Amino acid sequence: MSAPGPVSAPPQGAGRPVVPPSVPEASPARHPATEPSRPDDRADASEANPSASDAPAPALPGRPPPSGPTADTAYGDWTPAAPSDGEPADESPASRLGPLPPPLPSRVHVGTRPPTYDAEPTALPAADPDDLDALVPDTVLDGARYGACTLRAVSVRGDSARYRGEPRRDALLTARFGSGERALVLVALATGTRTAPGAHLAAAEVCRWIAAAVGRSHERLAADIRAARRTDLKAGLHRLTDRGLGKLRAAATEQGLDPDDYAASMRCLLLSGDPECRTRVFFGVGPGGLFRLREREWQDIEPEVAEVKGEPVLGFGSAPHETPDGDRLTMDLGIPTPPSPYEPAPGPPREPFRFRTSVARPGDVLLMCGTGFAEPLRGEPGLRAHLADRWSGPEPPGLTAYLADTQVRVKGYADDRTAVAVWEA
Repeated sequence: MSAPGPVSAPPQGAGRPVVPPSVPEASPARHPATEPSRPDDRADASEANPSASDAPAPALPGRPPPSGPTADTAYGDWTPAAPSDGEPADESPASRLGPLPPPLPSRVHVGTRPPTYDAEPTALPAADPDDLDALVPDTVLDGARYGACTLRAVSVRGDSARYRGEPRRDALLTARFGSGERALVLVALATGTRTAPGAHLAAAEVCRWIAAAVGRSHERLAADIRAARRTDLKAGLHRLTDRGLGKLRAAATEQGLDPDDYAASMRCLLLSGDPECRTRVFFGVGPGGLFRLREREWQDIEPEVAEVKGEPVLGFGSAPHETPDGDRLTMDLGIPTPPSPYEPAPGPPREPFRFRTSVARPGDVLLMCGTGFAEPLRGEPGLRAHLADRWSGPEPPGLTAYLADTQVRVKGYADDRTAVAVWEA
């Protein structure tokens, strides 16, 4: 007896018996009600068996197998409508949607070796059921467009904190005060002390205080920015910064904490809503980075700390080489000088105030960031080249693209990353 030949499929619409496809024993059939379908299942089946697309669906439990006109439907009694005259028959969903795009590449890194930590979050910070307001999200992303500039801001928990289940120590706050051409946009970022348990709380608190102070004076500040009154701006913002940091020290004392532990560095950026105003104002206290990308070249424009000027005096600065009478000082016995009962004890040294105004040009990108992003940008040329290539286009990146750009990883840098970028139209 000769083996039967292959069954040929009759033309569409003709009544024909349904011939189930042969399934190899090593590949058990999936059940649509118990296993999710994958986009490539239909394509794989059609390549292995051309008649697989015409096969009936397996019978559901408690229901007779489908037959007749509804043999091609797997759920319910719905029957697809017949194509009208002149219209082609419906194809499979995969062919209607077209081929699947190639998979997206994984997050890239620059440098000679990949970082040690995982690229994605691992552990969540511990939560207190009685203090859930202290929880900090892993990532904060924001953006806006005012005047002649487009703003992008992000704060991401560092790889080290993600691995250890520690909260993000960086805080980010964006706020708009006023409207129209008189609007003033503030972006504030702060970083808490690394070893302090409440570092993230101190950073968030100082951001809120400086935002409240700027908001109460936003009309005067916006007018000074439009008129380019640099001296008035520096003096006024210096006072606001000192008040905010003073409140932070007072809050530490009220909570019975060491003011050095409940502390934070802070940097802020002020942007005018006037399209004709190109003056950008930076101020803050503590380390970080301020950069400008102009014509595909990075410029480090971080304001330098003011140096101590004048002749050295006893108890301040370097020791003089000799006394006013000409006697040279040749021996230091190392005996500490007792504090004077007539003068108050000197307080802890304060971080110097940093201030800079920048007049933007069309196409410039101004970048303000904390130390977690400033250090790899200064230390890894590959990161600078990558961001210069990504951010020198005619249009600023979207929020998700900006997030991906700021997460390009560098081995040896695992701190929180907070970056605020402004694209000039």
